[in-house]
Amino acid sequence: MPVLPPLLPQPSEVAPIGSGTTLKVPVGVAGQGELAVARVGRALDRAGLVWFRTDPKKAQIVLNYQPHRETQGKQWYELDVDGSGARIAASDQAGLFYGACTLGQLIDGDTLPGVAIRDRPSFAKRGVMLDVSRGRVPTMETLYGLVDLLSSLKLNQLQLYTEHTFAYKGHEEVWEGADPMTPAEVKALDAYCRDRFIELVPNQQSFGHMHRWLKHARYTRLAELREGLEHPFSLEREPFSLCPGDEDVLAFLEGLYDQLLPNFTSGDFNVGCDETIDLGQGRSTSACRVRGIGHVYLDHLLDIHKRVAARGKRMQFWADIIVKHPDLVSQLPQDCVALLWGYEAGHDFERETHLVAESGVPFFVCPGTSSWQSIGGRVDNMLTNVKSAVEHGLARGAEGVLVTDWGDRGHLQPLPVSFPGWAVAADLSWNAEFPERLDREALAALLDRYLLRDRTGGSGSALLDLGSVDAEGDGRVANGTVPFFLLMRDQRATPPDDAARKRMLEQLDRAEDGIEAGGLKTAAGLLLKEEIKWACDVLRYAIRPKGRNFESLLSEHRRLWRARSRPGGLDESCQWLERARGLIEPGMDRLPEA
Repeated sequence: MPVLPPLLPQPSEVAPIGSGTTLKVPVGVAGQGELAVARVGRALDRAGLVWFRTDPKKAQIVLNYQPHRETQGKQWYELDVDGSGARIAASDQAGLFYGACTLGQLIDGDTLPGVAIRDRPSFAKRGVMLDVSRGRVPTMETLYGLVDLLSSLKLNQLQLYTEHTFAYKGHEEVWEGADPMTPAEVKALDAYCRDRFIELVPNQQSFGHMHRWLKHARYTRLAELREGLEHPFSLEREPFSLCPGDEDVLAFLEGLYDQLLPNFTSGDFNVGCDETIDLGQGRSTSACRVRGIGHVYLDHLLDIHKRVAARGKRMQFWADIIVKHPDLVSQLPQDCVALLWGYEAGHDFERETHLVAESGVPFFVCPGTSSWQSIGGRVDNMLTNVKSAVEHGLARGAEGVLVTDWGDRGHLQPLPVSFPGWAVAADLSWNAEFPERLDREALAALLDRYLLRDRTGGSGSALLDLGSVDAEGDGRVANGTVPFFLLMRDQRATPPDDAARKRMLEQLDRAEDGIEAGGLKTAAGLLLKEEIKWACDVLRYAIRPKGRNFESLLSEHRRLWRARSRPGGLDESCQWLERARGLIEPGMDRLPEA
């Protein structure tokens, strides 16, 4: 009897039945959904099985869209495999596609396990936000591959976090050299996403995090604090936020929106507006003193909302500022979406989801991959953070889950470091019941099978080992790891003692040995292996720099960067590494041995 493999995401109802079926080559496939049939076809191709389209009465695999069953809910499907073959029925085209994704995971050779699956998502919206503004702008090939991966995991929303990396006409000095997304590329990506039931949501910062613009003389007049301030997102002192209440600011934003939004078919638009760290310190000081900083913030948000609504979009916004002013939450428009983000294991999603749910405003919970400011990841923190967000989001009726992936300080972490966070978010946002089922061992197996494509196993465990180098330090520093902050000579990290350094280095050795012993043999697998080895080497340099060849680290960073990302932000990323070397190496002779 064929064994039921682990599935990602885990369906809500799974009942093994009978002995399954043996597929007769060539395999006859019938179906109404072209995308769903294509998904099954790719799985048959991977298994080396020839297949063809045929009449449902002659097919072993039948996919059937049944709109009269919409009472089951959107994205619902049922999948039955017995002696006669495999049958999928779904309430809509998305459900049919998701049923095909599940069947594709069952196809591994010519035998299918007997099973009855009844499935639907816990959250209607399940998304990933990828930072493309801190150096790394992925190549189109990388983005298309990412969309394929996310759709196979039943994720249905993607956002590209944008400060300055869209090629706005007339604003060339801002994005020059950054290799931004062009309108034609966005339109092509939007269509590619739609074909895979993913909504590409436009994203443009509209309050804080505008330093990429405001540092240029032409735009400084729009700043809250024109003389600028030191902030953690740049190597230089810069103006950071737009000034609220300035009509020129609103006209400027309207111009951006009019260029950006026509390239997207999504009905939503994320306007950012988080971390307005200099609000009330410059031109809005008087207004904030008289009316309160919360009211000044809210008024700017409402001004943006009017302009977003006038362009036929629903406004999403980061809610970190508004939840600090709970008396103002009730004044939010009912046709916006509050994005409740928090990236530490102990983030208070319970309070925030309760506060926003009571107001009636739709909301998402937004945990993180814990990849940034780590280079290798923070697996334990990520697991707890995502599980907490999903638990409280489900309890309070969140519309969706959006897992975020940032690139603070040069976006140094390789792309595969985000895989564990994406896998966990995909699994739990689809099926939020019993999150304890997803322990490290189960996660490693899922990573091997579906994200790393390691047929022999072991690479998933190695990736989790890499993300556990600072496991005993988790919680000592926020928003990063001790090794990363050692690399940056950030005062938040207390230098570890000899025993801790030795423990971290041994953990890196385990991760590298594991990735070497794994079954990554394809070109994509070999690239991933090289990226993980580079991450291990950089972390070794951070922990024990003596005897390390920094130039080889820098050279390898440049080579690996170009494999997935456009060259535009590479020099900036390297500047962060060069800065680290400049802070570390003059004091190497004073470092303890490890």
